[in-house]
Amino acid sequence: MLVQRLGAPSDFDPLLERVRDARIVMIGEATHGSYDYYRLREQLTRRLIAEQGFDFVAVEGDWPDCDRVNCSVVGAPGGLADPQTALERFERWPTWMWANAEVARFCRWLRAWNLERPEGERAGFHGLDVYSLWESIQAIFDYLGEEDPASLEAAQEAYRCFEPYGKRVEDYGTASRFVSARCEEEVVRLLARTREQAAADGSDRFSAWQNAEVVAGAERYYRAMVGGGPESWNIRDIHMADTLDRLLDRYGPRARGVVWAHNTHVGDARATDMAADGLVNIGQLGRERHGRDAVVLVGFGSYRGTVVAAPRWGSPAEAMVVPPAREGSVERRLHELMPERAVLVFGGEDQPEWVTEATDHRAIGVVYDPSFESWGNYVPTRLGERYDAFVWCDEATALHPLPALPTPGEMETYPAGV
Repeated sequence: MLVQRLGAPSDFDPLLERVRDARIVMIGEATHGSYDYYRLREQLTRRLIAEQGFDFVAVEGDWPDCDRVNCSVVGAPGGLADPQTALERFERWPTWMWANAEVARFCRWLRAWNLERPEGERAGFHGLDVYSLWESIQAIFDYLGEEDPASLEAAQEAYRCFEPYGKRVEDYGTASRFVSARCEEEVVRLLARTREQAAADGSDRFSAWQNAEVVAGAERYYRAMVGGGPESWNIRDIHMADTLDRLLDRYGPRARGVVWAHNTHVGDARATDMAADGLVNIGQLGRERHGRDAVVLVGFGSYRGTVVAAPRWGSPAEAMVVPPAREGSVERRLHELMPERAVLVFGGEDQPEWVTEATDHRAIGVVYDPSFESWGNYVPTRLGERYDAFVWCDEATALHPLPALPTPGEMETYPAGV
């Protein structure tokens, strides 16, 4: 194991050496609301794009919202001149995950970097998630209305099937358990039609296909969600892994991608108690699909600080105090052993025992109650197996949300809020 104190972006050199031949780098976060995680992840990602030629960033966000950001950062015709304007249009709660000053700064840098390069060499910004059923159907309408009016019928059939449930598609999931209310056949027809269109070249066609994949994934997700258990979580992470693979194919056989998501998605589930519950995640799927050497998983953690989160699902975000990590946790051990900021690169025969044994590792979602620290908010983890590297911040501070206007988001499933 190698330990490097962090003080400047150049201190990531040992980690960049580790990822030199990797095709995918997944960079996590122990919360969705800590400035330090976003800032350090930005520094690392800038170097991956500028120095190692990574082609895109794919985040734990909705495809249509992120597509507006992508159009801005690559300078596409009709794209917004300022990526922050696109981020401020994020409406799905929790908006602060991506509509924040830290992401805006990165996207402004990415746009400036891209505009100095030919169109075919510009790095994209894309969403991996599965929640945007209605937004994705609308995007398909907009595309087909201009490019292929004859295919509108398939989109209209899918819309009519979901329409009785309004924006509360979780009600569709409940209804599908008791009556013949499934929209699966309509969604399959829509997906087949847009796949045919995607066979031709063009970013608009690819985006329409991806929106149809979101509709299909969302239909499965909400139908599974009401049943409980691991199925809906797995549908979501498999959808994100499939989207990542489609992006790699889209960018070409030598394409390389960066993923931004919570530790709970990025860190290999097999090195946690998630595996015993039948859960998989994109970190595990990436290693299984592409090989251990082609995928580098990077976790984040801290001992104490402040974080932006919400006390209940759908409630306003607030800055909360994160208490010192509990006794016996990874974070308590690192607080005692490490400098204030460091990057740990795992591997070799000199791994200390605390890296290979199962130890509690803190995970804070968008919903957070600091009083649960005594018994919750921790995932038993073999740190050196879950990640290839780990970025340590002894104290992390709250990020800076943009003035986006949230609408209620769909309920997430276990592990909640991540």
